[in-house]
Amino acid sequence: MQAWQVHENGEPSEVMRLAEVERPAPGDGQVLLRVRAANVNFPDALLCRGQYQVRPPLPFTPGVEICGETGDGRRVIANPALPYGGFADYVLADARALLPAPDSLDDAEAAALHIGYQTGWFGLHRRARLEAGETLLVHAAAGGVGSAAVQLGKAAGATVIGVVGGADKAAVARRLGCDVVVDRRAEDVVAAVKEATGGRGADVIYDPVGGEAYTQSAKLAAFEGRIVVVGFAGGTVPSPALNHALVKNYSILGLHWGLYNTKNPKLVQHCHEQLTELAARGDIKPLISERVPLSEAARAVQRVADGRSTGRIVVVGKESA
Repeated sequence: MQAWQVHENGEPSEVMRLAEVERPAPGDGQVLLRVRAANVNFPDALLCRGQYQVRPPLPFTPGVEICGETGDGRRVIANPALPYGGFADYVLADARALLPAPDSLDDAEAAALHIGYQTGWFGLHRRARLEAGETLLVHAAAGGVGSAAVQLGKAAGATVIGVVGGADKAAVARRLGCDVVVDRRAEDVVAAVKEATGGRGADVIYDPVGGEAYTQSAKLAAFEGRIVVVGFAGGTVPSPALNHALVKNYSILGLHWGLYNTKNPKLVQHCHEQLTELAARGDIKPLISERVPLSEAARAVQRVADGRSTGRIVVVGKESA
């Protein structure tokens, strides 16, 4: 079978190499899946760079989220068991963790439903307890993680403000349903959000960026606001001023979604049921900006690494829907 392999750490376009390799053999509790579609995530770039919290042995295949097919023909969503990641013809996965792919979504959409939307659901509902009528601010609103949070926020009845970088991404954020869009390259984010909220700020702030975005978040948290820290795609890990959180009376909430798979897997299943229902109603639908063949996976990962993508780029199999 074909698989992209990383033999040394570095930029995805430089270290990912397409090779002919042996099909992996399932271990105890594992199942072999044919890859129908593999979604590109920012952690794939971090894996290539050796900067992710999980460091599989070299060589490994990146690709942490797929829509696959079981031996009996069922479509499932899975997180491949590294080092046999999703940018390949076949992967291994934990048989107990397989989730049914929603009938309302095609293979590429199903592959993009899992990590980003689970992270959004846990962040907004489990951690921040977002309520209808509240204001939600989403950084990087046109990206893969941000676009999921925008849709989930609208489905929950929130007013959604999306922060993006550039006119093209602003147009995408508007199509996603943002009530207010702020282009950080052309506007003062803090001033624009203050104006949009009558000076009050946002009840919930969803931050997958870190760095300057977090600094803005702290200035924009409303009374009893909640900042959900999802990641640091901007490359800088902020150091929160806890005296500021005390004086303004807001909460800083960390979210490591992967922990739920071991700490409370029943919640992951419950979340998937909620997402499946929302997808069936048309309230959420992964924004697939590009579908590429396996031969272009390295280029796709590099685009996500460089922040040059909107929505999701998905690597599709030869016979994918």
